[in-house]
Parts: sequence; structure tokens; C-alpha cells
Amino acid sequence: MTALRNPVALGSAGDAWQLGRGGHFPIAPKRVGLLKWAHFGGFSGLSVRRAIGSVEDESSSKSATELSRVVDQTETSVSERMHKDLTSFPRPLTVSDFSPTPENKSKMRIAFKGVPGSFSEDAALKAYPNCETVPCDEFEDAFKAVELWLVNKAVLPIESSSGGSLHRNYDLLLRHRLHIVGEVQMAVNLCLLALPDVRAEQLKRVLSHPQALSLSDSALAKLEVTRESVDSAAGAAQFVALNELRDAGVIASARAADIYGLNILAERIQDDSDNVTRYLVLARDPIIPRTDKPFKTSIVFTLEEGPGVLFKALAVFSLRGINLTKIESRPQRKRPLRVVDDSNTGSAKYFDYLFYIDFEASMADTRAQNALGHLQEFATFLRVLGCYPMDTSV
Repeated sequence: MTALRNPVALGSAGDAWQLGRGGHFPIAPKRVGLLKWAHFGGFSGLSVRRAIGSVEDESSSKSATELSRVVDQTETSVSERMHKDLTSFPRPLTVSDFSPTPENKSKMRIAFKGVPGSFSEDAALKAYPNCETVPCDEFEDAFKAVELWLVNKAVLPIESSSGGSLHRNYDLLLRHRLHIVGEVQMAVNLCLLALPDVRAEQLKRVLSHPQALSLSDSALAKLEVTRESVDSAAGAAQFVALNELRDAGVIASARAADIYGLNILAERIQDDSDNVTRYLVLARDPIIPRTDKPFKTSIVFTLEEGPGVLFKALAVFSLRGINLTKIESRPQRKRPLRVVDDSNTGSAKYFDYLFYIDFEASMADTRAQNALGHLQEFATFLRVLGCYPMDTSV
């Protein structure tokens, strides 16, 4: 660690005082002619190295002896005090603390939106198989749980191949100061569930999340059942099981069937068999970018209004051979409209947008560093949301 050189101040009686973390302590009690500096290596007096210049005194030999004695006493005192203080410090962080897949996964607490058996919980268990999952009522509750140290991380959906982006979570990413430390891609398996001994033809209605119902349109049309939208697919499974509704089916996950004691009447009933949902893993601290495996970086920025400005922003990546995997625009809530002077009509109003971009490069890569440096030259706002390993499995 780079050594720190702390300034030296002179006391009113001519004493020299070192400005240290623990306060002032005297270096020499005699009159000082020239004292260059006292050098402290490492952190706040972990070691004390004497580097004292020429000291003029009427009896230089006696002064030098006394100076040496006082500094030796000070060094011993500071060393003992710092050794005692350091024992109370938390263990220093290592690379393993920032790893996206920590060795001790059993102690990891992961927040998700919904109730046990939800697809978000499935994603959390895929990322951390032995974690303790913590259900939250709303997406923002999961953000707050991480911020308040109630959980270690949160796993939240951000987009799906069928329904597109989940705009609510894009807005929350900007509102909160969490970091993206990973992603999870999950192939969707929508299952038709019902109470034991209930057959599909006995069902009069099917409950699920609106998106799950729309993705299973063909299968539900064949059953000729009434569709009832609820906030959570797993919540619907819980409701049917608790109330023993024999005329109601549920579209939910296979884990929901196991948890609530329902039977799986049919699997993969979605119209698009290749439907995939992407989730983000959020934490209080970022992870250390690496270049030994594929990484992805997510950013958000704003631009001034003008012709070709967005083209210039995207060109900083193209010029360096960086592939963009996601482009999303969202109107700014605090300043939704921008008024721009126009020579023909006097003024024009435009939506003021935030641009979210994901690109395939690690922040440890000089190409990514140079691209963001270039983008910052004309972006009015730029924030790195996270740099994290890509999930190449589905």
C-alpha cells in the first residue's frame, strides 16, 4: 500500500506534532529548526519509519539522544495502540467476497418478488442452489431488503423473449444504488395444475398471472375455461390449494405443484416453446471485473437533443468492435419533456429519454474503458449499473 505522508504542525511551545488518525502526539519536545516529515507506512500508523532531517540545537548530541528516545517511545506506543485497534476491525475483503458464485452459498439470503414457488424463486435457486430465499410483496421491497442488509442479494426479472422488457425494474435500477452482479436466463415451463384427482375436463376456470394466461392461449382455448387474472402465478396455486377449489386450475411452475400439493395435468403448455426470461442479480457492492470469461456491462445515460446524437453514442461501441445485446429507452420521470428552440415555430417539445444499454465486454477490457470515456464526452449523464458474468446457459 502506498505510504502516507502526514503533515507536521508546530505547537505553541515549539513542539513538533504529528497529525495522525488517533490525534496529535509529540515527536520532539525541544526547539525544532528543520523537521522534514514523519513517514507512516500502510494504513494509519501500521508502521512508523523515522525520516527526520537535520535538527539544530545548542547541544546537538544531547538533543539527538532525547529525540531518539521520544520517537522510540512514540513508535512503541502507537504500534501497541494500533495492534489493539486492528483486532476490532472486520476481516479484510478478498476477491472471493466479490465472487458472483461464493463458495459458502448455504448462508446466502436472496430476495425475490412473489410467494414460494414463483418463477423468480426458481431463478434465485438456479443462481444459488443452497440459498435461503426471502419472498417480497413488491419489486421495490426486494431492492430495499438488500439496501437494509436484510438479505445479501435480490433476483428480479428484467425481460422475456415473449413479453419484452419489464419497465418497472428499469426505473427501480435508476432510483436505487444497487449494482448488477449477475444474470440468470430461465427457460419458461408453464404447467397446468389442479387438486389431486381433478381432471382437466372438470375445470371451469384457470387462474394465473396475466402474462402466463396470454402465453397459454391455445391450450386454454381447447379447454374452454374462464380465465382469471391474479397478481402471482404461485399465489394462485396457493389460493386454489388452501381453498380446495376443485373447479379451478392454475398455470404455474412445477415447483409450485410440489410446494402446495397440486398435480401437474400438463407441462409446457405455452404457445412458444422457446420462451426465455432473463433475471438480474443485484447486490450492494459491485464485483471485480475480469477478462478470463465472458462479461457483460450495463449502463444508462442521457443525451442532448440533436441530429445524429444517438448515432454517435452507439458508434463508440461499434468503432471498438463491442457487441450490443440490449437497447432500451425510457422517458425521464422528473423531466419528461424538453423544450427546444426552433427557428420555424419558436419552440418544440420532445420527450427526454434515458437510454439503457447492455454490451458484451468487461470493464477490465480497455476497449470498454475507452468506449465509455468517449461516450462521456457528449453524454449529459452516464452511470454504470454493473459489470457481471454472462449466463450462457438456458
